[in-house]
Amino acid sequence: MSMIRLEHISKTYAGTHKAVDDMNWEIQEGTITGFIGPNGAGKTTTLKMITGILEPDAGGSITVNGKDIRREPLAAKRQFGFVSDSPDNFLRLKGIEYLNFMGDIYQVPTQERKERIASYAARFEMEDALKDRILSYSHGMRQKIMVMGALIHNPAIWILDEPLTGLDPKSAFALKEMMREHADAGRSVLFSTHVLEVAEKLCDQIAIINRGRIVYKGTLEELRGQFQEGETLEEIFLSITKDA
Repeated sequence: MSMIRLEHISKTYAGTHKAVDDMNWEIQEGTITGFIGPNGAGKTTTLKMITGILEPDAGGSITVNGKDIRREPLAAKRQFGFVSDSPDNFLRLKGIEYLNFMGDIYQVPTQERKERIASYAARFEMEDALKDRILSYSHGMRQKIMVMGALIHNPAIWILDEPLTGLDPKSAFALKEMMREHADAGRSVLFSTHVLEVAEKLCDQIAIINRGRIVYKGTLEELRGQFQEGETLEEIFLSITKDA
């Protein structure tokens, strides 16, 4: 079953610049999908359209777990947790206040909320920081609290824009472990990255975007099979996106 489906989706800025160009893409349940591309290729624009932050051009459709993001925005947004590429939000709130705010939005029962906060705080080593303001956090700590807030309602789909940026190795390992557990439970993780080694070790599927078009979808093994043996993943990526 496809958990995210895009059909003929485009996004044009300033009437001329096509950031996303007639995209068709399905993301299956039970998978970690890596979204890879050069800077400015359209990764963040695509994720913001999937999550309803940006409105696509007329025509086309985006469904999230069977819910149309334009026709049923609230129902669709309950299906996922989204972590944007900037963690600098809600800086005046304490960590615990932000998590409870997110829990209130998604109507997470008190006991479930406490258990999830305790579990995530332990895995990210954030227990002592929850009583402090987010303003006082390092970049990595802000990233962790945003991840915790996005996951507090236990969404079926995780959508993460460069989620590992700024995380220390231990926290990055914990998040990658959580992503694998989530997919292994039959759910779905979509995350953008420019770190090819992360995609290689973590992803079941990858999609490579270049100039607003997906130029490859499939497994890394299948991609390697299209190129000469011995070529590095970096060389393959540069070859596919060479006109960027």
